[in-house]
Amino acid sequence: MISREKYAKIQIMKRFIGRENNLEELKDLLKKKSSSLVVINGRRRIGKSRLAEEFAKSFDSSYFFSGPPPTTQITAQEQRDEFARQLYSYKISLVNSKDWGDLFKYLADFCGRKKTLIVLDEITWMGAQDHLFLSKLKIAWDLYFKKNPKLILILSGSNSAWIEKNILNSTGFFGRISLRIHLEELPLYECQEFWNAKNRLISPYEKFKLLSVIGGIPRYLEEIQPEKSAEDNIIRMCFRKSGLLFNEFNEIFSDIFTSKTELYKKIVELLADKKATLQEIIKHLKRKSGGDISVLVDDLCKSDFVYREYAWKIKNGKESKISTFRLKDNYLRFYLKYIEPNRKKIESGGRISILPNWSTILGFQFENLVLNNLPTLYRLLKISPYDVVCAGPYLQTQTEKRKKCQIDLLIQTRHHNLYICEIKFKGEEINTSILQEVEEKINRLERPKGFSVRAALIHVNGVSNSVLEMDYFSEVVNFEELLTPRDSKDFSS
Repeated sequence: MISREKYAKIQIMKRFIGRENNLEELKDLLKKKSSSLVVINGRRRIGKSRLAEEFAKSFDSSYFFSGPPPTTQITAQEQRDEFARQLYSYKISLVNSKDWGDLFKYLADFCGRKKTLIVLDEITWMGAQDHLFLSKLKIAWDLYFKKNPKLILILSGSNSAWIEKNILNSTGFFGRISLRIHLEELPLYECQEFWNAKNRLISPYEKFKLLSVIGGIPRYLEEIQPEKSAEDNIIRMCFRKSGLLFNEFNEIFSDIFTSKTELYKKIVELLADKKATLQEIIKHLKRKSGGDISVLVDDLCKSDFVYREYAWKIKNGKESKISTFRLKDNYLRFYLKYIEPNRKKIESGGRISILPNWSTILGFQFENLVLNNLPTLYRLLKISPYDVVCAGPYLQTQTEKRKKCQIDLLIQTRHHNLYICEIKFKGEEINTSILQEVEEKINRLERPKGFSVRAALIHVNGVSNSVLEMDYFSEVVNFEELLTPRDSKDFSS
C-alpha cells in the first residue's frame, strides 16, 4: 500500500504549478482558424516539456519527439534513426529515414487534418549533426504542416542562444512564428506550493534555505520532501551520488554548451565569487579583447545563468555603456562553492553534514532571490510596474567630485522617486547599525534636484524593534511576504 507521504509526492508531480499565463497564451492559439508555429525556450529543468504536456490535454492527438544529446560519436543518420524509432512508437511506419524531409512528410501525412499538437523537444540536439535539418523543417512547415489549420507545432530547447540565432532571428523562419515563450524561474509565491499540505507548517526561514540553493526551478522544486528539514533535503539532493543536483552542473554544460564547455565554466566560476565587467572576465581568462568571450558571456545571459546589469543616468533614466555581469542562477553558485569541492569525498562514500561559511553565501543567494522577483517586490513597495524607469543594483563610480556608492537595488520611477533598497541577510535580527549604512549610501548618491529618496529594507530573519521605532524606512519587507500569494485586490496598475 502506498504511504501518505509518497502519495502526496506523486500528487505534486502531477500538479501543474505556475505558468497559467503561458498556458493561456497557448490556448489562445486554438481560437485561430490556421496552424501555429510556437517556440518555447528557457533554462534546463525550467518546465518547457511540462508546459507542453499540460497544453497537450487540449488536443485529440499529440506527439512528442526528442533527439539524444549530441556527442562526437552520434552521427546525423543516428539522429534520424532515433526520430524514426519514435515515429514507429506512435504506429507511424515508414520506409526511409535518410532524409529529414521524408520524416517530416510522413508525420504530416499521418496527422492529416486532425486537431494535433507536435512537439520537437530539445530541437538543438535533433539537428546538431545535419546542417540541412532546419531548412528541411522550414520547407516541411510551408508544404505540409501549415496546411492543417488545426495543427500546432512547438519547437522547444534549452540552448536559447542557438534558438535565437537559428530560428527566432533566422530569415528562413521570419513571419512564421505565431508565439514565442521564454520561461524563467517561478516566482517565490508559487514555489512554496511545492511544500503542499505542509506549507503552512514550514517556517519562511527554512523555505529560504532550500530556495537559496534551488531557486525557482520547477524540476528542482519537485524534489522537495516536505517532511524533511531544509538541511536534509539539501544533503539528499546535492551531497549524495544519486542526488539530482550532484551531477546536474556537468550535464547542463555538456548538454547545452557542447563546445567550449571549459571556457563557459571558467566564466561562471569567476562570477560565483563576484560581479565582473567584460574586460575583467577577459583578463581573468587571459584572452585578448575582441575575441569570442563576449559571445560566450552573451550565451550564458540568454540561457538565464548570467544577468547583465547596466548602469544608468538618474537624470534621464537612460542606460550607459557601463555594465557588469552577475551570476543569476543560485544552483550554479552553490555547486561551485560546496558540491564540486566535495565531489571526490562524496563519490568515495563520504558524508557531508556541515557547510563551511554557509551564512556568507546565503547573502549572495538572498540578493538573487529578491532580484529575480522584482514584480512581487514592486507590489510590496506599492510601486506600479508601469511607473518604473530603471531598476537594478546600482554602482556609482568614484571620481574627484564624488565618492563610490554601491546600492543593492535602486528603483527609479517616472515620478522622480528613488527607492534605495537594502537587501540584508543575517542569521539574527537586524539592529540599528543598518540605519547608518543606508544613510551613508544616500549621502553619497549623486542625484539631480527634484528627486525624492525613500529607503526600503528587505530582510529574512527579522528586524529589531529599535529599528522599527526609528521609522526610518518607508517599507520593511520580510522574506515571508515574498512568499505570500498575490491578492486580486492588491495594487497592480
